[in-house]
Amino acid sequence: MCARRAALLEMKKEGARLFAYKQSIVVRGDLELSRGKWCAQAAHASVLASEDARKKRRSWFRRWCEEGQKKVVLQVPALGELEELKRAADSLGIPSAVVVDYGLTEVDPGTVTCVGIGPAPSELVDKVTGSLKLFK
Repeated sequence: MCARRAALLEMKKEGARLFAYKQSIVVRGDLELSRGKWCAQAAHASVLASEDARKKRRSWFRRWCEEGQKKVVLQVPALGELEELKRAADSLGIPSAVVVDYGLTEVDPGTVTCVGIGPAPSELVDKVTGSLKLFK
């Protein structure tokens, strides 16, 4: 067993919070995309928001990477709610990024598909996305 996994298991036994940092990826529930397209869009959101964190909140990014890069994928009904989340993240100083599709396959060019929020302290991310439903 690797040392990192052993340390995580020990923390779990002690009841410690395993993930002090996380990233939320929020997708639009009103878009009908294939599973593969959703996976690609979520990956774009994760990478773009992670890069924003690496540049602006280097310690958050480093700690998130060290503890396993926790991610959760959530959904909102439509574009308006996605825009509200981005504004909320910005107002709290949380690194974030909006994904705008090129429109080469399933959606029109310029379609906003999702937003990546964090990595940031879990409590801070929860202030923005804590009430959202999981994407299914």
